[in-house]
Amino acid sequence: MDYQHVIEQVMSATAPHIGEGAVADYIPGLAEVDPKQFGFAVATVEGKLYTGGDVDVPFAIESISKAFALALVLAHQDGGIWKRVRREPSGVAFNDLIELQLEDGIPRNPYINPGAIVVADQLLTDTGDAVAALRDLLRAETGNPALDVDSVIAESELRTGDRNRAIAYLMASFGNMRNSVELALDHYFRQCSFTITCAELAKAGLLIARHGLRADGSRLLSRDDARHITALMTMCGTYDGAGEYAYRIGLPVKSGVGGGLLAVVPGQCSVAAWGPGLDAKGNSVSGAVALETFARVGQFSVF
Repeated sequence: MDYQHVIEQVMSATAPHIGEGAVADYIPGLAEVDPKQFGFAVATVEGKLYTGGDVDVPFAIESISKAFALALVLAHQDGGIWKRVRREPSGVAFNDLIELQLEDGIPRNPYINPGAIVVADQLLTDTGDAVAALRDLLRAETGNPALDVDSVIAESELRTGDRNRAIAYLMASFGNMRNSVELALDHYFRQCSFTITCAELAKAGLLIARHGLRADGSRLLSRDDARHITALMTMCGTYDGAGEYAYRIGLPVKSGVGGGLLAVVPGQCSVAAWGPGLDAKGNSVSGAVALETFARVGQFSVF
């Protein structure tokens, strides 16, 4: 596969859409991000990296961290997480409370906010420090020993996180929180506040593309658990836009409101796109165009 040729096609198709959408201004730390930026990176399982655009500009990982946090919980062979979180698409906004109330405090999946808060709570129980566990994983998989939480973004998340507090306290009222709400939320907010570049995100995604093998060749996840993560990315990774992503792109994708998108072609490569402008459902506008072009030109699809 001539990945560089594919990236040239991606950059050409995406150029007219760079800057479209709106940044996540409800989080002050993201409100100041220049929307006229775009990066695209492909990391192959053979160790090659192909890039285009602003691939070395750090951005907030936000909800893409949820896939890696889930990987860490599953790595603890903690199948009990599936008693606390279901594995179904939600069909509603990622921070919805009504569905959570109707379903007795059990979130639909681990990639919407309620489910991710439960995963962070479980990872905190498993490790004693959910943020450090995720930091160590991301540093090792990206090769960047300085990768860390952005304190400005973390403070923004904390200051504007009342809806997430409502979600967590609602789950606690149903007995679905193990740690104190404020402690679990502190770890959740900081997990979402790691900054990462497009190139680094593509490298980190190889953990999933290699069916659970780490950069050093050791196994973090069983092949089954890696497959489960990608299945959930396909069904739930882009919130209530997951059906449209499956239709347009046909790859497992996890999005974040920092404008990042992580896609995987199992056994072949990991793909990261970044464009800060979001659509109404919280997914990158330019990133979706880029992934759609990548899948079409490269003939990539899991379907």
